[in-house]
Formats: sequence, C-alpha cells, structure tokens
Amino acid sequence: MTGSRAVCPFPSQQAGAYTVTAISDGYLSASLSLLSNIDADEADKMQHDAGATDPAAVHINCYLVRGAGRTILIDGGAGGIKQWGGRLHANLRLAGVEPGSVDTILLTHAHPDHVGGLVDAEGQIAFPNAQVLLHQQELAFWQDDANLSRATERARGNFLIARQVFDGYRETLTTFTDGQVLPGIQAMPLPGHTDGHTGYLFESANQSLLVWGDIVHFPHIQIERPDVSIAFDQDPSLAAATRSRLLDMVSSEELLIAGMHLGELGFARIRQSRGRYGLDYET
Repeated sequence: MTGSRAVCPFPSQQAGAYTVTAISDGYLSASLSLLSNIDADEADKMQHDAGATDPAAVHINCYLVRGAGRTILIDGGAGGIKQWGGRLHANLRLAGVEPGSVDTILLTHAHPDHVGGLVDAEGQIAFPNAQVLLHQQELAFWQDDANLSRATERARGNFLIARQVFDGYRETLTTFTDGQVLPGIQAMPLPGHTDGHTGYLFESANQSLLVWGDIVHFPHIQIERPDVSIAFDQDPSLAAATRSRLLDMVSSEELLIAGMHLGELGFARIRQSRGRYGLDYET
C-alpha cells in the first residue's frame, strides 16, 4: 500500500504479506426458528444477552485482501437479492477500491448472500477483471441437474442465482480441491454447510488468520452451542461436527478468525473455558 492511500474506514488485520479488511454488505433477516437443537425463546434470550437489538438480524461480511500485487475479494455479498445486503460496492469504494481493480474472487460457497453481489441488476458481471476460484465440489453441486430437480422451491432460486454467476464468470472460473490457492493462502475444506464450503487460511510467522465462511450465522449462539445448526446447512450434523472441530482448533491455537456472519468488527478470537467456547472481537 502506498502512503497516499486514505486511511481505510473498515476493520483491518495484517496477515503476512496481506492486509485483510472486513467490508460489510449489510444484513439479512433469518428467523430464530430456523435453528435446530435450541428453543427459539432460549435463542432469543441469548441474542438479547449478547446485546443484539434485532435478534433475527444476520450480518453479512465480505473480506478485501490487498498485498503481494493483488486485490482479492473473499465472497461477493448478497447484492440486494431478497432485500438482503447490497452495501458491498459502495463500501468497497469507501475503502478505495473500484470493481475493475479486483483481480481475484475467492468463494467460500455459492449461497445467494455470498454470490449475489457478483452480478448487477441486469445480470452482468460486477467485477469484469476478476478470476473466480471455488472448491470443485461446490461447483459440481450447483451444476448438477439432479440436485436441482430435488430442490425445494426456495432452494431452486438459489441454484438459478449460483448458475447465473458461474455462467457470467465462465471464462475465468477456476476450481480447486485443497492446498495453496494463492501464495500464502491455503484452502481449508469445511464441509457441512454446503458440499464444497471452504475456509481460507493466511499463514504467517507473525500473524495467521482463518476466514472461516459460514461456520456460524448467529455467532453468540452457535459458538457457545456448537450443536446448534441452521436450516441453511445442507448437512446439519456434519456442519455441527465441523464447527466443533474448528472451534477446538482455533481456540487451542489462539488463531485469529474472520467470518461472513460475524459482526461488523469482522475479526475475533475464540476462547475456551471449562469446556465452553466464547467469542472475543478483535478491536
């Protein structure tokens, strides 16, 4: 980064050669009744106890990554689909980034609140110079006509949105399985929420960081109660098992985490005490 760049108004952390910035796309509303293994009244109380003014609100983060000669975006927000989010592009400009300067988009998965902002209202690609990378199993799931035929009416819309994005970026769409996807950035398969749900680990001797995608939607509930899944999970049991395993890892390693449904502060650490997990935002 050059000294002439204005101070970024959004939370940022350094991870090796990269500066990672949490860019809010806004909010979506998800009923607490979508949660499993918890009573809605208990979930509501946990949200209020955590200071939530709207217990059903789910924040949407994207992450801007700059360094090593690259401008990378992790996920594309909802783009206003279903009146969800829609603030990504304005906030990117506040961070000093125009859509044409984004050269790489890393997808954690292809739900509408993660890919909706990659196309505009006319269905044209919103990041004309970007290569899109996602897990091979994620692309295969959404492109499978048998999966589409079995989908509910709500889920059919998700397929159509994902396919529109894949088609728009077809010339630069690239898949991976695991391992290093870019210098200093490792793909970490985190299955359960979707078939190819993926986190991105920035490894550095001084500061490592894991962008963990949708491990949680309601962080103050699901971090304390990792057995609680949400109706958006393709495999709720596997999602819960992945969440428990990951919470143990990041708390043991004191790893800085970032997530698409953390609050606008964007970065946090997970503590473990007497067998229970807690969330501490990094400020």
